[in-house]
Amino acid sequence: MIIYEEVLREFQKQKVRYVLVGGIAFNLLGGYRSTFDMDIIVEMTDTNLRGVVQILKKSGFRLKQPIDPISIADKDIRDDLIRRKHIKAINFYKDKKSYEEIDIIIKSPVDFKRAIKNAKRIKVGRLALPVIAPADLIKMKKAIGRSRDKEDIKELRTIQRMK
Repeated sequence: MIIYEEVLREFQKQKVRYVLVGGIAFNLLGGYRSTFDMDIIVEMTDTNLRGVVQILKKSGFRLKQPIDPISIADKDIRDDLIRRKHIKAINFYKDKKSYEEIDIIIKSPVDFKRAIKNAKRIKVGRLALPVIAPADLIKMKKAIGRSRDKEDIKELRTIQRMK
């Protein structure tokens, strides 16, 4: 089915609180863009983050940054990482030869509470995936401002008008 199906199934099974954002979300909302990484926003609690990290490690993912990923549950530590180290996401990767990467977004104009409240539930096989709402994805993409994101915004607006 999809490249991250094993991880997403475990998220669902373990009741991890997350929302898909980024390229995969864009595609699930009806856009088309080639993407390999999976971007997520998660509930920033110790319990939830511990669940996310355990699932990723069990699935063979490793942390790129030399930090304790559970520490991002602490708002002061998270803000310090953003301010001093300019970290916007915690990156997990499968191995150096693989293109599989999962980013936990820690700096976003859309926080988890808003993202989960507005999320669309999109069925993919037996999975019900929480996908960021188009308006919230547009807000995130505006903040990033890359040319690719500007094109995605145009496409998302077209998709919204069609619905």
